[in-house]
Amino acid sequence: MPDIAISAEKLTRRFGKFTAVDEISFEIPYGAIFGFLGANGAGKSTTIRMLCGILAPTSGSGKVGGFDVQTQPEQIKTVIGYVSQRFSLYSDLTVVENLHFYGQIYGLEGAPLSSRIEEVLVQSGLDRFPKRLAGDLSGGMKQKLAIANAILHKPKIIFLDEPTAGLDPLSRRAIWELLYQLSESGTSLFVTTHYMEEAERCNTIAFISDGKILKIGHPTQLKKDLSRQILEVACRPLMKASRVFGALEGVRGVTVYGTTLNLNVSDQKSAEALVTAAAAKEGIEISSIKPIAASLEDVFSDLAPERKLDA
Repeated sequence: MPDIAISAEKLTRRFGKFTAVDEISFEIPYGAIFGFLGANGAGKSTTIRMLCGILAPTSGSGKVGGFDVQTQPEQIKTVIGYVSQRFSLYSDLTVVENLHFYGQIYGLEGAPLSSRIEEVLVQSGLDRFPKRLAGDLSGGMKQKLAIANAILHKPKIIFLDEPTAGLDPLSRRAIWELLYQLSESGTSLFVTTHYMEEAERCNTIAFISDGKILKIGHPTQLKKDLSRQILEVACRPLMKASRVFGALEGVRGVTVYGTTLNLNVSDQKSAEALVTAAAAKEGIEISSIKPIAASLEDVFSDLAPERKLDA
């Protein structure tokens, strides 16, 4: 088996005159967790559809599990698992019945299927609810069942489209623990998410906007490479301060965090002086002002300030 699970080289997809994905390139090794972040319409879904063998690229090349996205789309479908944002489950079937149904789709049957179902029930923590109807499961358990369905045939590559969207923090943590288990076993995970704290869990992340990859790398390195600095300002009234400070020279963006503002600035010292002067002029009370480490949200705002991440 080659070291690279997924590769793309100038992968492009056009719909008429509209370019949905524009010459993107990356490589994902086996065992890696790859985070794919971008706004609605950025090209995430189109990229996944091409890599899953559902949509033919207009140009460029790509391989998934050693199979070519242009010429071997059907083979690709046999070596991947896919978990959609919406639960692809049969609500009127039990947990085990859902697994039996999907296992048969993958070509499993008899004793091997039964054995594999027992394995994924334990791995996903669903062994306590084998006879419960899928429709009666909690949101977190439904997503665990969706993942269990996707890994029945032991794929070494799994695509997950916002796998924890709408789940509570404890359920999200449980899902990520399961994803880490899969990664440690050598499975490559291609994950789209709009939770920045989840992106921090990935080995590599890529920001995509208007069909182009803006930046790709390890989360820690991306934050270190941020071209601007972050100034945290605790002040009131908050929204007035946001408008006033956002209009200052050298302030590229303003983000509200509770009772503080994070200012994306080109130069910390000059920005601090401008903010202090503007606050005094406009009657804004500042209780503290200090530089802080950048977050991934700051990185994305610096790369594409006019766009918002998926909600």
